Amino acid sequence: MSVPFRYSGLIIAAALAACAPETPANPDVARWEARARNVTIIRDDWGIPHISAKTDADAVFGLMYAQAEDDFNRVETNYLNSMGRLAEAEGETEIYRDLRMKLFIDPDSMRAKYAASPEWLKSLMDAFADGLNYYLHKHPEVTPRVITRFEPWMALTFSEGSIGGDIERVSLRELETFYGGRPARVASAHQTIAPPDNEPRGSNGIAIAPKNTASGKSMLLINPHTSFFFRAEVHVTSEEGLNAYGAVTWGQFFVYQGFNDRAGWMHTSSGVDNIDEYLLTVTPTADGHTYRYENEDRPVVSRTITIPYKTSTGMEQRSFTVHRTHHGAVVRQQDGKWIAVKLMEEPVKALSQSYSRTKAKSLQEFRQTMELHTNSSNNTLYADADGNIAYFHANFVPKRDPKFDWSRPVDGSTPATEWQGIHGIDESPNVFNPPIGWVYNTNNWPYSAAGPDSPRRERFPAYMETFPENPRGINAVRQLTGRQGITLDTLIAIAYNRSMPAFDDLIPALLSAADQTPAADPLKARLTEQLDSLRSWNRQWDVASVPTSLAVFWGEELWQRVRDVTDRGNLSVYEYMARRTSPQVRLEALAAASDKLTADFGTWKTPWGDINRFQRITGDIVHPFDDAGPSLPVGFTSGRWGSLAVFGARAYPGTKKWYGTSGNSFVAAVEFGDSVRARAITAGGQSGHPSSPHFKDQAERYSTGALREVYFYPNQLVGHTQRTYHPGE
Repeated sequence: MSVPFRYSGLIIAAALAACAPETPANPDVARWEARARNVTIIRDDWGIPHISAKTDADAVFGLMYAQAEDDFNRVETNYLNSMGRLAEAEGETEIYRDLRMKLFIDPDSMRAKYAASPEWLKSLMDAFADGLNYYLHKHPEVTPRVITRFEPWMALTFSEGSIGGDIERVSLRELETFYGGRPARVASAHQTIAPPDNEPRGSNGIAIAPKNTASGKSMLLINPHTSFFFRAEVHVTSEEGLNAYGAVTWGQFFVYQGFNDRAGWMHTSSGVDNIDEYLLTVTPTADGHTYRYENEDRPVVSRTITIPYKTSTGMEQRSFTVHRTHHGAVVRQQDGKWIAVKLMEEPVKALSQSYSRTKAKSLQEFRQTMELHTNSSNNTLYADADGNIAYFHANFVPKRDPKFDWSRPVDGSTPATEWQGIHGIDESPNVFNPPIGWVYNTNNWPYSAAGPDSPRRERFPAYMETFPENPRGINAVRQLTGRQGITLDTLIAIAYNRSMPAFDDLIPALLSAADQTPAADPLKARLTEQLDSLRSWNRQWDVASVPTSLAVFWGEELWQRVRDVTDRGNLSVYEYMARRTSPQVRLEALAAASDKLTADFGTWKTPWGDINRFQRITGDIVHPFDDAGPSLPVGFTSGRWGSLAVFGARAYPGTKKWYGTSGNSFVAAVEFGDSVRARAITAGGQSGHPSSPHFKDQAERYSTGALREVYFYPNQLVGHTQRTYHPGE
């Protein structure tokens, strides 16, 4: 029987294929699959991954795979930012953000640092890249925006975990003025390290000694205030002693804020002055530029940085000639002088410290990790099973001559302004096991960290801390003073107490203004009901509270009227609002707030929960908001007014309601002893995929502060397991 031509062709092709040499197996895939067999991931009933492995490196592999499953977009975006490659995904608007990163992050330098890293750290970086690359291999439907293959050295570009690293304090506007030819603004005598925005960011941390707890065990409150969905909740263990639970920043392979079976750590953004600007006298030469240092002219080191960026027709690029001196990268100019910025640039040490602290099981071991001095922008609260509590002040503080004003650019031509090493731990305003039995920080100064047992301000140079006291700090001290028999429930109640102490001065000042105003004044008459409402208010937030709405809108209005004539972001603003504004201005601000409430919501008598909302309707990093979409009421407010539970919310284009985007993002209350007990909550949910049941399954608990039990031990997962698998299955 003859074979039709079309079938005979197939037979011939099959025969040829059988005779052809086999394509060699991809060695990467074989390695990834071998790693995957050593890793088990258990997803609990909240979708939180519990990763276990034989080695730390295999655990890191599984951790990165699990993160990519939950939100690869956020993982990739964090590395686009850390490597200066955002413009490749988002276009021309990100060119100067990329340039800023590339002034400090050079791929060739990072590759060299990776190659010179200790073997234990290299193995973790290798596993980091393997985990992400294996995820992409197993999910061909996922299309990265830019990074199609991760390399181990990339972990060094994102090594510390903060929401805003040191590099991000360099002003983008000034950088564009200097390198992009943008018209210069009027020069300021103050340095232009970027100021904070309107919403106070940072965190709360509280550690309680056994003497003040009902169980006789130490406790820790972990409460970072970041952009929502900036971190995920994980539990990662290995047979080499790793057993860390807590919040991991997307794309990093260490638990940034959390605990192990013996100790816990919580970072709060610090006001330490540890970044300095140097004024340079620069002279053009035939070969480039020189700068004056003592009695010599030193060459400025110049190089070209090329920034690719996305356009509607494809990729384009811009090149910049950038400059550097021994002080650091040149970032702007002032009064005809170039300014170089000096900051910590130790990525290998930073990554080593970030990982090794997760395995520290005692105060001594944790202190040893702090000897690396690369946790540059944070204070740290600590508690452990041995009953120790501690406050570690900012971990990277250069020694400098205190006769100079380091809050402004200093003379870069003299050795007198050089850093003189790093302050040791004992030279910083730390607190260890204070007699009062508690320590805390709310991004305020350390000089109230343990009440009467706090460090004394006069013993330390001014650059050791630039933040003042703040209303959250006042609230924390009030809540902690005299407390005995604290339980986990008590600690959570402290974290979510409804007090807003900023209004303890502001509302009486407003009422005093009304009392000073003649009864016949039409403005006062118009505000009678509003003033009566505030007069009877207990100055506590509540979703059903009308006075909360009125007070917050009034406070925001008055803040905007005075902020440009006061020191932005510190207590002098509150003092100015309460004592230095005229009665007329206070009343006018209340009238404006009332009008705004009426215009937006139909009446000024609108309960706070009708305004202040949590909404998660897409997985977009820049989340859109819609008043017609589902949302939940939230009682807690901006940290500006002293609420320890923080919800940074405002109206957005097309909305009247206020939607939160920052504040309480992860909250955990932990008790240490023979075993660990913990309760926690994550804003929204674990997954970044709207189709996932864990996209916003924690939202209602989040909005009410109803923390759930943490499953830390295997027996706690019994009955609470949704899926058990190896990566790739």
